[in-house]
Amino acid sequence: MNAIVTVVGEDKVGIIAGVCTLLAENNVNILDITQTIMQGSFTMVMAVDVGKAPVPIGELGARLDTLGKQLDISIRIQREEIFDAMHRI
Repeated sequence: MNAIVTVVGEDKVGIIAGVCTLLAENNVNILDITQTIMQGSFTMVMAVDVGKAPVPIGELGARLDTLGKQLDISIRIQREEIFDAMHRI
């Protein structure tokens, strides 16, 4: 199953490393990634495969949320079909 991870917050060292490490520790494969920094604001969107994760997507979301609080950023994960439905024009 695919999902979309979004990361938003003030740019700082370690954001990409922290998110990627947590995903790797949970056997989540990154399929595509885009990131940008504009006037100090960091944004990243990742398409990921959570099919082999040892925990349900809700638990993975809780772990990402905890990391986000530690880094003082927002990290969210949604099933790809839900993300697509919410962002369809």
